[in-house]
Amino acid sequence: MKTRALLSLTALLGLAGCATTPQAPPPDENAPPPAVPAQAAAPEPAPQPTRPESVPATPLRQPKPMELVVLARPDTPIVSFRLVFHTGSVDDPKGKEGLTALTAQLMAEGGTQKLSASQLLEALYPMAAELDVFVDKELTTFSGRVHKDFLTRFQDIFTDVLLAPRLDKAELERLRANAISDVENGLRSANDEALGKVALDALLYQGHPYAHFTGGTVQGLKAITLDDVKAHAQRVFTQDRLVIGLAGAVDDALAQALSSRLSALPAKGAPRVELPAVPTTAGRTVIIQKPTLSTAVSMGFVSTIRRGDPDFFPVAFAMSNLGEHRQSIGVLFTELREKRGLNYGDYAYAEHFIESPGTTYNRTNIARTQQDLSLWIRPVVPTNGVFATRGAVFFLDQMVKEGIPQERFELMRGFLQGYTRLWEQTDQRRLGYAIDGLFYGTPDFLEQYRQAMSKMTPQSVQEALRRRVQPEALNFAFVTEDAEGLAQALRSGAPSPITYASPKSEELLTQDQAISSSKLPLRPEAIQVIPAQQFMEK
Repeated sequence: MKTRALLSLTALLGLAGCATTPQAPPPDENAPPPAVPAQAAAPEPAPQPTRPESVPATPLRQPKPMELVVLARPDTPIVSFRLVFHTGSVDDPKGKEGLTALTAQLMAEGGTQKLSASQLLEALYPMAAELDVFVDKELTTFSGRVHKDFLTRFQDIFTDVLLAPRLDKAELERLRANAISDVENGLRSANDEALGKVALDALLYQGHPYAHFTGGTVQGLKAITLDDVKAHAQRVFTQDRLVIGLAGAVDDALAQALSSRLSALPAKGAPRVELPAVPTTAGRTVIIQKPTLSTAVSMGFVSTIRRGDPDFFPVAFAMSNLGEHRQSIGVLFTELREKRGLNYGDYAYAEHFIESPGTTYNRTNIARTQQDLSLWIRPVVPTNGVFATRGAVFFLDQMVKEGIPQERFELMRGFLQGYTRLWEQTDQRRLGYAIDGLFYGTPDFLEQYRQAMSKMTPQSVQEALRRRVQPEALNFAFVTEDAEGLAQALRSGAPSPITYASPKSEELLTQDQAISSSKLPLRPEAIQVIPAQQFMEK
């Protein structure tokens, strides 16, 4: 930054001309004493923002029933479909958690009235067609992709998945077994990163419909019957919840034909779930105990912003600066991984992040009424778990208090101006963003982001951070083997020094001392340990 020097010039007045100096009159003893100039009042420090007691559930926008989004592109022979229902795991009845996901999977994979499950796969294979489904908290997306030469055949199959699903009992049992295995052998056993994220969800949204894993709980999945699935499909996969998306080699005839076929869905179903406000309780910690060689760390809080809020773009920019997904440019990546060799992944997000398969980008069509800001650190050697956690909080706090230096700010702005172009490089992703824009009220979202970045300054970003991001609001989720040892270390608040196998600079070692003795924003009495085999059981 350039510094401007301010010079103060004193004007000297010379007296001349008179041989004698006039004498001042004697002071009047009855005159009041001269007034003492008032000192300028010191500026008051800016008031610290206070977090609300809860984050309200301001509903997402409701598109028109079967609203159509078309992104025609004549230069491609591929047609992309996205059928997005305002339906998700929040619609799962209590005691039958996982019903929405299991119903959607059975519809997409279990065959149609004309085709068994195996025949469905055999029909799709020679067309090189894609047919998939993804369920999140509030949205369920059936997606498809096919060459235009096979369009008529594929459209019949794709719509039959919704209009005439086979809903076969044997397929239900197969998919139920897979879903239970995903919890018991995947989430609990094989994927510490996903387990930590789901544990953080459960902690942040305790008592809220977001709290349970979208794939369900073990006992919830076991309780689901075929009649439950049939009834649920009629209640939640309805016209009034549906947005129809088409992209690529699309014309009016195709759009009209698809809309006409889907008009056979039930017009209306169950009322949408009314979500409660989420308390902004801070400082809670959950530790999931399981046999594992490393420690995974997730931290975050329920955010007061989502897309469409004026502060969303600057906060998103700042969190990307801290740790854009799988990008070496992030502050946490540089400080924790490169300089200290602590772990592999260090990421930060302004909204809930689910990686789109085969990419480093967020999924589209996971819009949520209430969002969470989060950071992930994994995998960490257990002896360094507390230090790494302190490090992430330290650099988050530093960014909020000190802002982003101008040179660093320009680096990130240039990176994101280009990187956001990759987020919309396929028809499916462009279509996803366009549909998300309906729910959030943010048309041309990525272009809005790029325009906002061109006008941002380090000062405007820091002001948004100070308004909306408070490290003391964090909650923590850990996955580790020595859960009791970690809980004891966290409760004690004792320093967590780190040692290195190779020499480090004095500057880094000095900073390490500050990190290792920093206070984590957690409450010792609010630490709970849960064995992994009990987590998401019911």
